[in-house]
Amino acid sequence: MIRLAAATLCRSGRVLLDRVSLALSPGEVLAIVGPNGAGKSSLMKLCTGEFLPQEGHAAFEGRDLSAWDPLELARRRAVVSQKVALTFPMRAVEVAGLGRLPWHGTPAMRRDRAAVAEALSRAGVSALAQRPYALLSGGEQQRVQIARALAQLEAMPRPAALLLDEPTASLDPGHRASLLRLLRALAAEGVAIAIVLHDLNEARFVADRVALLAEGRLLAEGAPDDVLTPGLLGQVYGVGFRAVEGGGLLAEY
Repeated sequence: MIRLAAATLCRSGRVLLDRVSLALSPGEVLAIVGPNGAGKSSLMKLCTGEFLPQEGHAAFEGRDLSAWDPLELARRRAVVSQKVALTFPMRAVEVAGLGRLPWHGTPAMRRDRAAVAEALSRAGVSALAQRPYALLSGGEQQRVQIARALAQLEAMPRPAALLLDEPTASLDPGHRASLLRLLRALAAEGVAIAIVLHDLNEARFVADRVALLAEGRLLAEGAPDDVLTPGLLGQVYGVGFRAVEGGGLLAEY
């Protein structure tokens, strides 16, 4: 569904991604991991079409991302960015409703209210619907942004894509677990999901495949057990890792 082929991204004379090839298919969760500055967010922006590669190709459904009309693309994939700044005085339900904008003027508009209500419920923020978005905590705002993406996804034909950049960063453990279970459920519905994560155990839990980045290069890609090994992670992060009971990983400080 999304395919990068030898994609190189440069900004201000600096190479952020160097000849990265990667694919995302419907019904799977791809976790993108790596140290700070590895290129994870840059890779996500290539996948969303926000950035275009200087070399190589980035395609969605077999068509170069540069050839997609923004509205057409918004009706095929939803994005949850790392940070979203809203300066307008909006309630949480109105922010979630922004996910319905791509469907304005289409028959899908008839389901706007129901789709937003369902998205708020699925993201666990129905109780926040009437509260001012600006007064919510960082974690609450993130969950409302997830509801916005779910409202957008509701009308999309399958296959569709959901791309998330560090969506668990502001969440407490309970809400992290809820989100990861939700992503697994969406993948079972045929949604292609790419997610940037810092927590390697979260990646082990949620992902069908893991892409490990370091210094703008794709070092390894494959099943979690094949990529998230103590030896490889120790080389990348510069600290020791050991496997613990239950299949998790523990950094040795």
